[in-house]
Amino acid sequence: MGLRGRRRIARWPWRYVLKADPSRQWRLLDLQAIDTRLDQIGHARKSLPEHARLAELETKAEGLDSLLVRARTELGDIQREVAKAEADVQLVRDRAARDQSRLDAGTGTAKDLQAIQHELASLVRRQSELEDVELEVMERAEDAESAVTQLEAERATLTEQLTAATESRDAALADLDAEAVRVAAPRADIVAGVGDDLVALYDKIRAQSGGLAAAPLRQRRCGGCQLELNNVDMNRIKAAPADELLRCEECRRILVRTAESGL
Repeated sequence: MGLRGRRRIARWPWRYVLKADPSRQWRLLDLQAIDTRLDQIGHARKSLPEHARLAELETKAEGLDSLLVRARTELGDIQREVAKAEADVQLVRDRAARDQSRLDAGTGTAKDLQAIQHELASLVRRQSELEDVELEVMERAEDAESAVTQLEAERATLTEQLTAATESRDAALADLDAEAVRVAAPRADIVAGVGDDLVALYDKIRAQSGGLAAAPLRQRRCGGCQLELNNVDMNRIKAAPADELLRCEECRRILVRTAESGL
């Protein structure tokens, strides 16, 4: 039976009198229950705590990766300083070795040998200075290596946490998706039982009312806006034919009479 008899009546608190078999109206509540749960599942998918946990870890990972880049760059720069310091020391050592060899051989004039001795003394001082520089740079390199190692260890731990959080999120999403499939399974049959015309009205009200279009009248209260109906409205509902589709005057949702309506 389609929606029909759209006639205005001044004494009725609902704008139109619409007709729908009671069994179709009851199925609306089943449809609403399914859609409400599907909406809840959709909301749960977006608001999983795993999303926040992953976002937190990803932000931390970005920061840690930046620190690692800087630490590795600094280590590379210091390692080049170490290489240069080692090369400088080696140059002095090689020069001192050549001078010492010439001095040991005793070749050259006395003046030449004396000059070599002075140069050797200077080279010894220079080597000591360069070795001090080399030691300082090597200590900085060790500190930089330690910092990189520490950051890499933290990144490895963070990677494990990210993997675990991702797996947890995916598992939670899979559970919700599986539930959504189970919940939605009977929907097509219920829609067929409700009928296209009533479903069209239901969908329109759902879009206007935050997802809740059909609500039971339970203990004199609208299950949509939760407002209690007064005696005048309750008497009018009692007098209404069973196939008359009721709308809550306050929230405009479809109001379905049940055994708990208090009629």
